[in-house]
Amino acid sequence: MTRADVREEAEDSGPGGYAAARLRLLTEGARSGPPRRAALADLTDEWLAGLFAGAAEGLGGVSLVAVGGYGRGELSPRSDLDLLLLHDGSDAKAVAELADRLWYPVWDLGLALDHSVRTPAEARKTAGEDLKVQLGLLDARHLAGDLGLTTGLRTAVLADWRNQAPRRLPELRQLCAERAERQGELQYLLEPDLKEARGGLRDATALRAVAASWLADAPREGLADARRRLLDVRDALHLATGRATDRLALQDQDQVAAGLGLLDADTLLRQVYEAARVISYAGDVTWREVGRVLRSRAVRPRLRALAGERGDFLRRAVAGDRRTPGGKQPAERSPLAEGVVEQDGEVVLARAARPERDPVLPLRAAAAAAQAGLPLSRHAVRHMAAAVRPLPTPWPAEAREQLVTLLGSGRPAVEVWEALEAEGLITRLLPDWERVRCRPQRNAVHLWTVDRHLVETAVRASAFTRRVGRPDLLLVAALLHDIGKGWPGDHSVAGEIIAEDVAARIGFDRADVAVLATLVRHHLLLVETATRRDLDDPATVRSVAEAVGTQGTLELLHALTEADALATGPAAWSSWRGSLVADLVRRVSAVLAGDVPEEPEPAAPTAEQERLALEAAATGGPVLALRAQTGPPAEEPAGDFEPLGVELLIAVPDQPGVLPAVAGVLAVHRLTVRAAELRAMDLPAGVEGSVLLLDWRVAAEYGSLPQAARLRADLVRALDGSLDVAGRLAERDAAYPRRRGVVAPPPRVTVHPAASRLATVIEVRAQDAPGLLFRIGRALEDARVRVRSAHVSTLGANAVDAFYVTDPTGAPLPGEEADAVARRLEGALRG
Repeated sequence: MTRADVREEAEDSGPGGYAAARLRLLTEGARSGPPRRAALADLTDEWLAGLFAGAAEGLGGVSLVAVGGYGRGELSPRSDLDLLLLHDGSDAKAVAELADRLWYPVWDLGLALDHSVRTPAEARKTAGEDLKVQLGLLDARHLAGDLGLTTGLRTAVLADWRNQAPRRLPELRQLCAERAERQGELQYLLEPDLKEARGGLRDATALRAVAASWLADAPREGLADARRRLLDVRDALHLATGRATDRLALQDQDQVAAGLGLLDADTLLRQVYEAARVISYAGDVTWREVGRVLRSRAVRPRLRALAGERGDFLRRAVAGDRRTPGGKQPAERSPLAEGVVEQDGEVVLARAARPERDPVLPLRAAAAAAQAGLPLSRHAVRHMAAAVRPLPTPWPAEAREQLVTLLGSGRPAVEVWEALEAEGLITRLLPDWERVRCRPQRNAVHLWTVDRHLVETAVRASAFTRRVGRPDLLLVAALLHDIGKGWPGDHSVAGEIIAEDVAARIGFDRADVAVLATLVRHHLLLVETATRRDLDDPATVRSVAEAVGTQGTLELLHALTEADALATGPAAWSSWRGSLVADLVRRVSAVLAGDVPEEPEPAAPTAEQERLALEAAATGGPVLALRAQTGPPAEEPAGDFEPLGVELLIAVPDQPGVLPAVAGVLAVHRLTVRAAELRAMDLPAGVEGSVLLLDWRVAAEYGSLPQAARLRADLVRALDGSLDVAGRLAERDAAYPRRRGVVAPPPRVTVHPAASRLATVIEVRAQDAPGLLFRIGRALEDARVRVRSAHVSTLGANAVDAFYVTDPTGAPLPGEEADAVARRLEGALRG
C-alpha cells in the first residue's frame, strides 16, 4: 500500500473506510517495521484530517495536533492516539462540539485515545507544571486546521524547553532513574517491558528531549537502529497478542519471534538486549555530559561577578599565564598511566598517546579508569577502537597484567567494561566473547545475561583475591567460567576447551592454562556435590579430590564457587550452602594432604540432634524442634543470602514412610522446603532401635509458621495413616493456579552408579511444586527401597534432589533394578 493508496482509501472519512484500510495494512506481512508504522500514521492522519474538515467547517482558530508517539509517527498496531485540539479561545462552545465530533468516531472503532483541548497558553502552562506533558509537546505535529496556531505553539514550547533546560533536565534524569528502579534493566529481564524498563523506548525518547534542549546530545551511532528494533518488536507483540501491551511475556516470545522472522525466542531476546544496551550506554554518556555542562554553567554567575578582573586576565594570558578570572586554572589533565590521563572527571587519552603504535593502550586505559573509579571517555574509546592494532599472540605480559588489574578493580570495572563493549573492543580482544554477549539465561535464578554474569563473577571474585595464592588465575577463571554457554552440549565441557585456548592466547604458561581449564570444567563441582551428595560417603570426597588434583586448585575453586553463586542471584547462595561447601573443601583438602583414613567416620551429631534422637527413641514417636535461621554475617550484604526461614529438626524412629509423611505434612501446611537432609543416626550404646534425623530449611508460603505441636500431631497421624496427605494435596493441586502458556520441562531422573560404594545415588530434577517431595518419597516407598540419606535443594523454580537408596538389606541396588526404580520414579512425577 503506497502513500497514494493511503490517501485514496482515507478519502472516505467514515470509520468503515479507515477501519478496512487499517486492517489491510496490518495484515500485509511484507510491510512491517518503519514502512508500516509510517503508512499507519499517514492513514490515520488522512482520516483524522477528513474528520476535522467535516466537523470544523467554518470554524477558525482551531487546529488538530498529534503529540507524543503519534507525533513522532511511531504508531504500533495497538498504540494510543495522542491528540491535542488546540484553539484560540474565541468560541469555547463550538470547540467543545468539535471535540465530540472528533473523539467519538475514534472511540467507536475501539481505538485508545489520549486527548486534550487547550489554548496555546493553557498548553504551555500545563507543560510547565507537568514534565510528561512537556515531553509530549516536543513532538507536536500538525494534522489539520490552523497551521499558524500549531507552529506558534511548537515554537513556544521548544523555546520554553531550551530556556528551562537547566531545571527540567535534572527532573527528567530523576524520572528516568525512578522508572529504572521500578522496572529494572531491559537488557537483563526475561519478561521485559519494552517501553518502561531502563534502555527501553521511554529512555530513547528522553534522549531526543535532551538533544532538543541544545544543552547536550546523545551518541547517535546505532541509536536510531536500536529504537527501530524495539519498535519492530512491539509491533509484532501487539499483533501476536491483540493487546496494547509493552511487556514481552514468556508465553508470547516464540510467536513474536516467528512474526519477525527470527529463529527462536532466544534470538529475539538477544536482539532486544542488544538494542537496550545501546540505549542504556547512550543514556549514561548523555547524562554525564548534561551534568558536566550544568556544572560549568553554575560557575558562570561567579565569573561574571569577577568581570572586573578580565583585563588583568587578558594581560596574564598574553604573558603565558592561563589562569581564569579569580585565579582558577583550566581543567587539569592528571596522569593515570602511560598515555592515559584524567580530565574533567573522565579518563581520556594523553595528547601524546598513539593507539596505532600501542596495542596495549585500551587495556591500560580501562584498568586505569577502573582503578580510579572514573568513567572511560566515549571519545577515547572510539578513538582507540578506530586506531588500535590487534594484540600479538600470545599477549605481551603487560596486556595480561592490565586485564587482571581491570578485573580486580571491583564494581567500577562494570561501567568500564560496558564502555569497551559499546565500541566492539571486547570481542576484538576476546573473540569467543561474541557467543555469550547479550545471551539470555532462561532460569529465574540468574539475574543477568551470560556476559554480564561473567563480569559480575569477576567483580565478586575481586573481593576474594586476598584468600588465594594466585588471584590472577581466580579473576580470569571468573571471567571465563561460563564461556561455553552458547555451544552445544555441557557448557562446562565446551568451556574447558575454550578456556585453554583463551588462556594460552593471553599469555599464561602451560601449567596455568591447565589450572584455568580445570577451574572452568569443574566450576559447579563443589556446590553441586555439597548440596546433592552425602559428604559422609568416602567416595564423594575422593571423587572431588581426584577432579581437583591439588590444594592450590581447590583453594581457587572454592573462591570461584562462591563468586559464581553470589553473581548468579540471591537464590543461588546462602550461609547454609556456604557452610556445606566449606565442609566439603575441608574434607577434600584432608584427602589431598593424605591425612584422612580410607573410610572416614560420619560427622558426630550435635548435642541438640543427639537429644532429639534419644527422646524419639524413648517415646517411640517423632520429636520436632524449630529454630529460626540467623541472617548473613554482619559484614556480608543481606541481598546475597536467601530470605530468612527456620530450621526444622525432626527425629523419627526408623520406619517405612518417614520421608513422604514429613514432606506431605509440610506441604499440607504450605511450608516451602528450601533444602533438606535425611540420614540415619546411630544411637549410643545401650539404647535400642535406630532413628532417622531430618534437617529441613523451610519457610511459609504466606502468613506465619505453624506451631511445632501442630506439626507433630499431623506427622503422627500421617505416619499411622489417619491423615490422608495424598487426598489433601490433590485437592490443593486441583486449585493451584498455573500461568497460561507456561510449560515446564519434563522431570529427569538419573542414576549415578559410581557416586557411592555404600548406596545407589538417584538424582531427581523437576519443576518445583507443592507436594513434589511427597510424591518422590511415596514413589520410592512404593519401589520398596530404603532411603539411606537425602539431599534436597531448590534453585528458583527447579528442584534438584539426590537420594542415596539401598535394598531392604542395606546393599546398593543392582544396575537393572536401579534403572527400573528411576523409570518408575520418573513415571510417577510425569503422571
